[in-house]
Amino acid sequence: MAEEINNTQAPAAEATAPAAATPAAARGERPARPFGKRRFESRRKVCKLCAEKMDSIDYKNIQFVKSFTMESGKILSRRITGTCAKHQRQITRAIKRDRNLAILPYSLPKK
Repeated sequence: MAEEINNTQAPAAEATAPAAATPAAARGERPARPFGKRRFESRRKVCKLCAEKMDSIDYKNIQFVKSFTMESGKILSRRITGTCAKHQRQITRAIKRDRNLAILPYSLPKK
């Protein structure tokens, strides 16, 4: 009976060997993509404040500062607006200053 068990296990090992014959499959990697197809590449966002060469942000320019907030009053992140770190800090400072002076609301009332 022990011989029958050993014989049944041997063909199973032979069946798995051809599947791992390719080097990528043996290492557990995905096959390479075809050359003709590329994934979507988004355009890099450029800081519009650097492009316009603005040195500082004036908190009194309400329409400009308000463009960096959501309708709910939250400050938009750098990832969404595309601003650099330096200008994002200035925008945040201007928004917080406007909120403190009651020029911009902290948040909108819930409906």
